[in-house]
Amino acid sequence: MPASLATVSGILKEIYEPPLRKQLNEETTTIKRLKRTSKGVSETTGGKYVTFPVHYQRNSGVGARRENESLPTPGNQGTAAAQVGLKYLYGSIKVSGQLFEIVDKDYQAFISAVDLEIEGLKRDVLKDLNRQVFGNGTGALATTSSSGAVSTLVITSGVQNLQIGEFVDYFLPATLTADGAAKGSTTITNITDNGDGTGSVTVSPATVAGLASGDVLVRNGNANREWTGLGAIVTNTGALYNIDPANVGVWKATVDDPGSTRPLAENQIIKNVDAVRTFGGETSLLVASLGVRRAYWNLLVQQRQFVNTKEFTGGFTGLGFTTDQREVPFIADIDAPKSTLYGLDESTLKIYQTGDWSFMDRDGSMWDRVQGFDSYMATLYQYSQMGCDRRNANFVQKNITEA
Repeated sequence: MPASLATVSGILKEIYEPPLRKQLNEETTTIKRLKRTSKGVSETTGGKYVTFPVHYQRNSGVGARRENESLPTPGNQGTAAAQVGLKYLYGSIKVSGQLFEIVDKDYQAFISAVDLEIEGLKRDVLKDLNRQVFGNGTGALATTSSSGAVSTLVITSGVQNLQIGEFVDYFLPATLTADGAAKGSTTITNITDNGDGTGSVTVSPATVAGLASGDVLVRNGNANREWTGLGAIVTNTGALYNIDPANVGVWKATVDDPGSTRPLAENQIIKNVDAVRTFGGETSLLVASLGVRRAYWNLLVQQRQFVNTKEFTGGFTGLGFTTDQREVPFIADIDAPKSTLYGLDESTLKIYQTGDWSFMDRDGSMWDRVQGFDSYMATLYQYSQMGCDRRNANFVQKNITEA
């Protein structure tokens, strides 16, 4: 039989045309915005906690009197100490010794496997942090309506936060809040995304019989270990940094939630901008899901206004929302929760960190040999936290009908 491509396939090399065709969304819109604005990053944490004072009460000892009447009773300024705990974030890769020897010496390799893993990990940790910006610190990614031992989970919200190959734990929400144990763990093998936060995921192994409707999925090991994001900051209930709005009434954000979906309206946004203005806040950024951004675009078109994108400070381009004081950038983030619009005073938000993302190299090399194996591990780390020193300067508008 004559030689053919089939008979010599074992000795032929595959030639790949650069560049690598990426199939994953790697947008990190909001976290880039927060880092580029003034006061966006602090590297002066110097310890396990960041503490800053909060001024929440005026001196009540002021007043008007007639002649010979008693003077006002002296009052005092009300302050509280907010304490922000750092979170410890990591990302790891492992490569074989053979890769070090072979791949980097093969001139026909379309990309260095080692460089692919290193650069990919750097993008992945930033992408995950952008997701955490919108979280509440619990690590909850999505909610399922499925129950029992099943291999396909119906996702009622948050499907956009999941990814193929992700190892997840599943919790009863109350157990997650109480920092209890997960019901079980599984790996996501396939995802169907309906585009509205709902969908389904295939998992392996099947869930345990104790899975119940309403349970939430969390990245394995992340429960109550993620950044305290906008989900916990921009709300009007619950303690934040050891300060409870039940005791300090002004320590809460404006929450506009009618309980059911409604169309987006400009006057409602203005009302919320005004609400934070009464507390001394100044809305500098509107950030929403893609569907809410489309709803805003449609609103402008319907009102026959001239729709045009603008470039704002920091190199960001987006729609503008006009108030009587200024024009506020309106941007979309793929990681933002569905049907939700955040109005942020960026001067009140800060990223505290001991340093930027770095590979652990305290012993002289970023590569550690895995004991007993011809392979090496490298670990990327950062000790950081997202903080807010004026909760009531921000608002959230929920249950918006997406376009």
